[in-house]
Amino acid sequence: MYAPSIFDDRAMSNFVDSFFGKPISAMNRMGNPMRTDITEKDGNYTMLVDLPGYKKEDIRAEIKDGYLTISAGSSEEKEEKNEEGKVVYSERHSGECRRSYFVGKHLTEEDIKASFENGVLKLEFPSEEKKPLEEKRKVIAIS
Repeated sequence: MYAPSIFDDRAMSNFVDSFFGKPISAMNRMGNPMRTDITEKDGNYTMLVDLPGYKKEDIRAEIKDGYLTISAGSSEEKEEKNEEGKVVYSERHSGECRRSYFVGKHLTEEDIKASFENGVLKLEFPSEEKKPLEEKRKVIAIS
């Protein structure tokens, strides 16, 4: 029978959070990374991806074979010293999250508009495949 331990990761991070009075950003980010909302309006999709704690330069979006892949990675170190210069708190985090969405093989990077503000990545792209322009036949005059 499984009995929960008081020393599991959640208990330890709660202890550290309450002792130092600061949240551990790595633990907060890992809770539910990259929550995504997708809406459709007027023939376009709008995708909102939550990426709290990341900077614009930490985020990468690419499209290949109809899949839009979004990844975000960061590395941070924190260290606090007391008045005598001794380390009383030290923390390191390095991690990446990644998610792929099938958006259709008809899309190219030019079709997708992306912006990042307040921890939310916003992507907009057409929901329907572009119809190729009909080629007009040009009649060649024969003399």
